Amino acid sequence: MKCGQRWRAYKARVKELPEHQRAAVEAIERYLMHFVPTDGACNASIFEDLADLFEQAAVSGTPIREIVGEDPVEFAEAFVQNYTDGGYVPARTRKQLTDDIERAAANETGKQDKTV
Repeated sequence: MKCGQRWRAYKARVKELPEHQRAAVEAIERYLMHFVPTDGACNASIFEDLADLFEQAAVSGTPIREIVGEDPVEFAEAFVQNYTDGGYVPARTRKQLTDDIERAAANETGKQDKTV
């Protein structure tokens, strides 16, 4: 399957996730966009594996915080190390990921924090 087809299939899978998990995946996705493969390969496998992880969590009822832990930036950077040598992520993007995961986790429990 070509990269574009894989990307569309990934996005369709994410669309089927519960709203709070979809928000978490999309936040991580935005963060991961700062990492590019150094070998020119398609990076679709990163996102496909991310979708796998959250699909399995949705089925098992695993909370977002059990997946990403307390530091979503650390989670995302450890996750992407399996696929690429790295990239530059601005500080504001790190904060955005942390804030987005906080909102998604709060929505999951119904205790949304309006201060984030």
